[in-house]
Amino acid sequence: MAFEIKDIDESQAPLLEHLIELRSRLMRCIVALAVSFGVCFYFVKPIFAFLVAPLAAAFPNGQGRLVYTKLYEAFFVELKVAFFAGFILSFPVLANQLWAFVAPGLYAKEKKAFLPFLIATPIFFLTGAALAYYVVLPPALRWLLGFSGQMGGLKLEALPSTGDYLGLVMQFILAFGVSFLLPVLLMLLNTAGLVTRAQLVGARRYVIVAIVAAAALLTPPDVSSQLMLAVPLLVLFEGTMIFMWFTEKRDAKTKAAEAVVDVQEG
Repeated sequence: MAFEIKDIDESQAPLLEHLIELRSRLMRCIVALAVSFGVCFYFVKPIFAFLVAPLAAAFPNGQGRLVYTKLYEAFFVELKVAFFAGFILSFPVLANQLWAFVAPGLYAKEKKAFLPFLIATPIFFLTGAALAYYVVLPPALRWLLGFSGQMGGLKLEALPSTGDYLGLVMQFILAFGVSFLLPVLLMLLNTAGLVTRAQLVGARRYVIVAIVAAAALLTPPDVSSQLMLAVPLLVLFEGTMIFMWFTEKRDAKTKAAEAVVDVQEG
């Protein structure tokens, strides 16, 4: 049986029922997040070891160190790691609950238009996060550790704390993950009729400046890291322009075909 997207739910449910449903779905999200947090906290050490791997590889063999300068720092770092991993683990449930609450108020055409963005969002975010972790973070850490050595006759040594390192890794992963949502945002604005391809093409020079500025702010001050964020974003922007061109051609053909049918029926 073919997959069918139902049209808008025309039932006139009172406001109280919507609030009860909202509370029910929020409770499911909280339970999913709590269970995921508990599971991830149980495995927090291997998860943190995975996040620490690029730093361990950047140090010379046997010289890597990670310290904590406050007695409670290591514990709170593990809580943050478990919450971050738990949010990722529970995201499918959270997105499903959001969709289940919003979808009944949408027409079938609106659901078909919105559903691809809901699916594309985690894919693009994870692509950006993977690029940050596997490609950008290792050379950036080696560059930062390159400042170690001698300074004025004193030994200059990097002793990153667990909290500072986790903050840096999170900054990389979130910055790249969110930045890679640029095509999703542009296509959503285009579908909603707020932005056209012609407007974006006309604003290309400003978009390029904004992307370069964002890359400079979101990455360490080395050129390679900034290029590793700026170049993929420019490619994604240009790729979105091409995709919009095909979409507009398809929509124009569809409207022309519908107009011919209307004339024949009239």
